[in-house]
Amino acid sequence: MAGFGGLLLLTALAGADGIKALEDIERSNDRIRDDFLLRTRVLERIRTDLYRSGTDVRDYLLEPEPGKAEGHRYTLVETRRDMDDALERYRKLLSSSEGEPFSVLTRELAEYWQVLEPTFAWAAQQRQRAGYPFLRDEVFPRRSSMLGIASQIGRLNEAQLDAGKAVVQQTFGQLRRRLLIAIGLTIGLGFLLAWFSIHNILKLEATAAGHYRQISQLSARLLEAQEEERRAISRELHDEVGQALTGVLLEMANLSKQIRGSEQAAQQAEEIKRLLEGSIRVVRNMALLLRPSMLDDLGLLPALEWQARESSKHSQLAVHVSAENVPDDLPEGHRTCVYRVVQEALHNIAQHAEAREVKIAVKQEADRILLSIQDDGKGFDAKRPTGMGLIGMKERIGTLGGSLTIESAAGKGTVLRVELPV
Repeated sequence: MAGFGGLLLLTALAGADGIKALEDIERSNDRIRDDFLLRTRVLERIRTDLYRSGTDVRDYLLEPEPGKAEGHRYTLVETRRDMDDALERYRKLLSSSEGEPFSVLTRELAEYWQVLEPTFAWAAQQRQRAGYPFLRDEVFPRRSSMLGIASQIGRLNEAQLDAGKAVVQQTFGQLRRRLLIAIGLTIGLGFLLAWFSIHNILKLEATAAGHYRQISQLSARLLEAQEEERRAISRELHDEVGQALTGVLLEMANLSKQIRGSEQAAQQAEEIKRLLEGSIRVVRNMALLLRPSMLDDLGLLPALEWQARESSKHSQLAVHVSAENVPDDLPEGHRTCVYRVVQEALHNIAQHAEAREVKIAVKQEADRILLSIQDDGKGFDAKRPTGMGLIGMKERIGTLGGSLTIESAAGKGTVLRVELPV
């Protein structure tokens, strides 16, 4: 949580910082552009007023009719007022680099209007006589000089725009560096988090594998102890209890011979003999079911054939056993595993499959034993959770490093395949 949370927080902070920087750049760019456009408009207004003032002065000085000359003078006064207003507005927008040129422009404009002031009192004859020389020597040179100063201020204004662009580019550079740092930190933290996670996952996996090995070993030891206990109980039942009951049966046969004269006693003796014979069969069957001695004495195939016959007797199943290249000296664990799997499978088939025929095939290859158990029953969904019997099969097979696969479908029977490495 700390690693992934920190990574997400760092990414969010980098994104928020980038968005804020872009907003600052956008505001700065808008401000620089608006300032440049406003200053350009005001400066252009001053230039226009300068041009217009020169035209108005020319028309005023060269106009012979007094009425029209007075109109040109009035227009000139209005132009001066507009120029003064534009100068006042531009003064509020001045940058440090434009202070001196603007002061020069303001001073020359003031001198320009001072030079023009006496001409407003000239009569028509004086305007006609001295107007053109005045325009040539005073108005036009001063206007050209002031226009040059205005152009210098315009260039300074453009330089101010370039400086603003440089500031924006510098801000972009800072944003780029911050983003690179954030990306580097994010990638570094991501690698650190990935290494930490992989390390812990591998550690947990190794721990789980160790626990699984311990459980597998414990399961194998439990199965081995169970088989050993079954073998001991089977031998005890066969050797001790079975022999004791057989001895009692023989003694009962001798006793029945001695009491033939009494019909009632003879009947009781025969009843006792039948009970003893039944008990002997039950003990023998219990011993065989616990651990058939033929599995240890005769090998795997005879034990499987006996198991098939017993299943056929009790469940009306036709069980067929076939073997190929199965030696008599198979390891005890493999013999027991195959026998128990077949025993459990036949029990499940008899209880649930409603089958009529079962085919059991055992085959040994160079490095493995293959077992297949196929029935023609109603089948089942092999993907559904299995019962304890199949779980026990898987545990037995797993302790030997083998595999179990089940192929089944409704109405098509079931095939159980086991592969055990040798």
